[in-house]
Amino acid sequence: MTSEIANSKQSTQVPELWRWIPSLYFSQGIPYVVVMTLSVIMYKKLDISNADIAFYTSLLYLPFVIKPLWAPFVDMYKTKRFWIITLELLIGALFGVVALIIPMPGFFQATLLVFWLLAFSAATHDISSDGFYMLALEQHQQAAFVGVRSMFFRMAMLTGQGVLVYLAGTLRDLTGNPRLGWIAVFAVLSVMFIGLSAYHKYALPQPDSDRAHGDPNQVVATFLTIFGKFIKKKNVLISIAFLLLYRFGEAQLVKIAPLFLVDTVDKGGLGLTTQGVGLIYGSMGMGALTVGGLAGGALIARYGLKRCLWPMAMAINVPHLVYVYLAFVQPQSEILIAIAVAFEQMGYGFGFTAYVLYMIMIADGEHKTAHYAICTGFMAMSMMLPGLFSGWLQEFLGYSHFFVWICIAAIPTFVVTALIKVDPAFGKKAE
Repeated sequence: MTSEIANSKQSTQVPELWRWIPSLYFSQGIPYVVVMTLSVIMYKKLDISNADIAFYTSLLYLPFVIKPLWAPFVDMYKTKRFWIITLELLIGALFGVVALIIPMPGFFQATLLVFWLLAFSAATHDISSDGFYMLALEQHQQAAFVGVRSMFFRMAMLTGQGVLVYLAGTLRDLTGNPRLGWIAVFAVLSVMFIGLSAYHKYALPQPDSDRAHGDPNQVVATFLTIFGKFIKKKNVLISIAFLLLYRFGEAQLVKIAPLFLVDTVDKGGLGLTTQGVGLIYGSMGMGALTVGGLAGGALIARYGLKRCLWPMAMAINVPHLVYVYLAFVQPQSEILIAIAVAFEQMGYGFGFTAYVLYMIMIADGEHKTAHYAICTGFMAMSMMLPGLFSGWLQEFLGYSHFFVWICIAAIPTFVVTALIKVDPAFGKKAE
């Protein structure tokens, strides 16, 4: 009993938090970016059409949309710590399967199937890791570390759509085999996740509050009860509208931006190499996004979410204008392209911090783990639904007019931002 209390107290000390929060959110980000973004670039380089890429990879958001359905089971069976360690081992194995499938005929359909399994595994990992975060940290620490968790989630994005994409392009140039680089990428990912699983078995604390709750045979009834309590929250319809529309423009942009960067100039793109996309969109863009996320977390901790909300809503939308410029001018300077992409990504990182804190705010209270999972389900839906038609819309409008539409799509964001209510003290560090 004494050791359990010590572990619970130890988990709230800042040095101990740095031992596992960065690696936990890095491991949360990798499968997400692989399924949602790296797969987009891989399929484009292996000659799949924009419409098919956007549609089928957007459908991969579905497990993240419906994950609240099995979130109560994660609460009822074993601990969050158990789920984290087990799922990271499974994700590592699935990455290995993708590496084996890529050289085969019919790889598109086969890899999509494995990506579905990866998406379900990643969604369950999200439930357990986010729940563990809220159980192991006090509320002021949750707000203080939201920038850190966002930073390492974005570092995973940098790795997934930067370093690994660059590696794939380099190996293709060296060998002349367009698939060999992607095989190597997924082999690296497999080894990485097996290692992360082993590390977290050692590094994750064991807080007293991390234990199974309820009867696993009552999953459906429990979900309906928990969802019913979520629906009864004050101003819940406005909250759901905010979760669905805050990133309406970004949800369409995120599927098309990497395709625009890599597409040929005669098709309206910028004609970057695979390495160029990895360096500019992946590494430099994600670095800027990380800086924006850290700045957002620091400002909210100082001033509170309410005072930061409108600047963040502007920051997530106004920088979309750089893609209008890039599409109409089609500059060939990679430095100019990198500056434009970094500016847009920094704005997104800054603005997205408000979204994360708002989810934490409305999930707080009884069943916070399951309610946060419900929020992230709506978050995934906000990306899936616009993404489904984004490829078709881009092919219909062309890149330049598509990006003009993205700027117009900021209007719903501003409407829902004006409607929500936020406690002025929420997120602000106590003096």
